[in-house]
Amino acid sequence: METKPKRRVLPHIVLLAYVIAILYPLWFVIVSSMKNNTELFDDPWGLPHRLDFSNYTNVLANSAIWRNFANSLFVGVVATCSTILLSTAIAYAVTRMRFKILNKIVYGLLLLSLLIPPASLLIPLYKMIQDFGLYNTHLALIVPYTAFGIPLSVFVISAFLKSVPLELEEAGVMDGLSTYGILGRIIIPLTMPTLVTVFILNFINNWNEYIMASLFLSSQELRTMPVAVVAFADKFNMNYGALTASIAISVVPVMIMYGFFQKSIIEGVTAGSVKG
Repeated sequence: METKPKRRVLPHIVLLAYVIAILYPLWFVIVSSMKNNTELFDDPWGLPHRLDFSNYTNVLANSAIWRNFANSLFVGVVATCSTILLSTAIAYAVTRMRFKILNKIVYGLLLLSLLIPPASLLIPLYKMIQDFGLYNTHLALIVPYTAFGIPLSVFVISAFLKSVPLELEEAGVMDGLSTYGILGRIIIPLTMPTLVTVFILNFINNWNEYIMASLFLSSQELRTMPVAVVAFADKFNMNYGALTASIAISVVPVMIMYGFFQKSIIEGVTAGSVKG
């Protein structure tokens, strides 16, 4: 009887430590963004002496940051929507079409692609982008982001589609729906929680991606937010207050999106885990 309280307390302690480890970097960035360099170096871990939003006003006054924000939003949304469209079609074909050998080959290739780190493909990918004339264009990011997001998206969507009763599709066929009609009117509405989850996971990855964005784009007008944030360090001569303010601004869209769709994310992650 005495061990039961300990068993209940220990998981809460571990969970609390995990939450602190996750939230403290965000807290540090927000607090540091309200300090100047002198205050930040004198007391890096302490609270600011006063609430100073001058770093935010200096960053937002720069027109380039809005252009970089729009670039990240455009690239992230287009690449993520492309990933969802292709992944949904592939997942539907793999789970519904009766091609056992082909399905195994597709699943094997997708699984193999998950084992390959994207960093190992940067050199051939860079060469291909140059050969196709995509260098220094938004397509230089949209195409790789879409390709790298497909494997995991297919696995997540396929897990849910396996739990969808075939009777619903048979009823659609009886009503005269084609394959595309079934996909658009039955499958996609049913998988919407999963699609929202896939959208957010891919959008976050695309929004935060830095290596390809720095390699495949040379024009400042096409820079995305991660590249622009690094550029702030040089532009402001290592003004850490402005740097942390730009980091805090870049995190806002992801936090807003997660806050609005938190319920859909949980439903999407658990979708397909129980067949009913």
